[in-house]
Formats: sequence, C-alpha cells, structure tokens
Amino acid sequence: MIKPDYPTERLELQALYQISQLIGSALDIKKTLSEVLQILHETLRMERATLVLQEEGGEHLSIAASYGLSKEEERRGIYRLGEGVIGRIFQSAYPFVVPDIHSEPLFLNRTGARANLPKGEISFIGVPVMLPDAVVGVLSVDRLFGPEISFEEDIRFLTVVAMLIAQFLRLHKTVSLRQQVLVEENLLLKKELRSRYNQHNIIGQCKRIQDVYNYIDKVAPSRATALLLGDSGTGKELVARAIHQASPRANKPFIKINCAALPENLLESELLGHEKGAFTDAATLKKGRFELADNGTIFLDEVGELPLALQAKLLRVLQEQMFERLGGTQTITVNVRVIAATNRSLEECV
Repeated sequence: MIKPDYPTERLELQALYQISQLIGSALDIKKTLSEVLQILHETLRMERATLVLQEEGGEHLSIAASYGLSKEEERRGIYRLGEGVIGRIFQSAYPFVVPDIHSEPLFLNRTGARANLPKGEISFIGVPVMLPDAVVGVLSVDRLFGPEISFEEDIRFLTVVAMLIAQFLRLHKTVSLRQQVLVEENLLLKKELRSRYNQHNIIGQCKRIQDVYNYIDKVAPSRATALLLGDSGTGKELVARAIHQASPRANKPFIKINCAALPENLLESELLGHEKGAFTDAATLKKGRFELADNGTIFLDEVGELPLALQAKLLRVLQEQMFERLGGTQTITVNVRVIAATNRSLEECV
C-alpha cells in the first residue's frame, strides 16, 4: 500500500506506470479497465470511478467499467448524448469539474451511488476519452474535499490516464477487427476446400473415392439395409455416418456397435436390451441399441462376427423391425435403418 505522505508527483508517476504495465499485457478489456480504475483509487485516494463509453447504436452512453459501484448501480448508469455532466463532457470534449455534487443541477447521480453521502464531502471530475478522430467516452472520478487538492492537477493527470485508456481501446478494436478478418478468411478457406476436395466429410478426389461418393448419394435416400465391405481401417464407419447424414434420418440418432468387441453373452443384451431381473446383474431395465436408434440409423460394425444363434434373432429384427428385450415378453416395434460392415467375405462364410 502506498503511503499517503509521498509527493503527489511520485504517486502519479507510479499510477501511470502501473496502468501502462497493465494495459500492455491485457487480454480481457472489461477486467483491465476495472483494474485501471482500482489503481486510481489505491494510489491517489480517488473514490468512485467510472468509464463511460458510447454504445454501438451511438445514441446512448453507458458504464463500461467502474470502481466503487455495485452491479445494479453500474446498470443504471446510462445517459443520452448531452445529458447531465457526463453527456456534456462527451459532446464538448472538454473536462468538467463539480466542486460540490449537491449544488450542481447538471449532476444527475443516475447510478444512485452517492445518495446516502453527507452533504459537502464529494467533488466530481470528468475528462473526455478521445481518439484522434472522435470522443469515445468519459472518465470520471469522485474526490474527497481537502485543502491540498488542485483540480487543475487532477484534470491534467486524468487526461493522461484517459489518453492511455483511449490507446488501449484503439488497440483492442484493431486486434478485434483483425481477428474477425482472420476468422472470416478461415471460414471462406474451409468452405472453398470443402467445395473442392470434401464431400460427406470425406476428403479425396481420386476415381475410387468419387465412386464412393456416388454410392453414398445413391444409397442414402433409401430405407434399405446397406452392407459395407472392406479391410479394417479403410473408413467403413466414416462411410456409414456419411450415408446417415445424407439421408432423411440425418437429425435422428446414429447408433454404432462393434460386434467383435463384446463377448457373445453380452451381445444380445447390447443389441436388444434386457428387462430388470433378466439375469443376475440386470438390476435395472436397459434399452438396446436398436431401441435407442429408433427413427434413426444403427451401424453394426464387424457384423460377420455375430454368433449364429443371434443372427437368427437379428434376421427377425431386419425383416419385421420387431423384437423382445432379453427376459421380456412385450414386443417392441422400431423404425431403424441398418448399415452393416465387415472385413470378411460373407459368401465364403456361408
């Protein structure tokens, strides 16, 4: 904490140094501006402080950062251009000093932050925040009365602080605009790349990939079961998802299951579900993958690994879209598009 008996010039220099250091490494504009106002309070005994900026529409001024105000008081700090002391400073681009806020009719106390203060204790100082081409806001502080206070010196110091804030706002705006340009350029580039090289979230332009695109476009609108053949790691799941996303079911569930990854005694429960108490560990009812995929698509990866007994039950689901959960008697009807995949030759397996 700074000792109050230090010379004023030294305190001002220290405050300016702290503010410049803060602004130089800032990322969060509102947090930074609030910390700047806090430095004014801690270093120079300035009480409430506000930074008012012009809103995007240009018709009103509102508090962008404050110190010593509650959130509710900050929300009330909205002014029309030319209204009160704040509006006059903004329009005239000149500082304004109110030696006694209780005797100045232009002082509106719009925030209500000074309603309960004893009369004659507070003065108000405001300076414009200016860029080379326009005024962008108003920096204001409250000061306690004291014989050592010089309003001229306060105005000079606050004007320097306002210049630092203006440069920070200008830099932040420039960085934001550059970021916006980069984001837009990135989106355009991605769009161009997708249009040239990417269909169905699959990248490739060779003839065989083009044939895959054609098959996806041909199969997607249909309700028929689709079988994808290919070695492991060739992107069968990617094609299955592309078929689903290009189909009328795109906004419905896409449920996948790897038939080779689960032990045989769990596969039926995973695919068709089970009732509570169907077996030892069946503590609750569980919906199967087919039930979860209702009105959507189910992808059966490595379908060639299904045991024969389960294949018979699965055939009924494929033909009639009906099944019973394990341990249950109620017949469940679903509307599911089935896409299966395998790396085995099913003709040879048969």
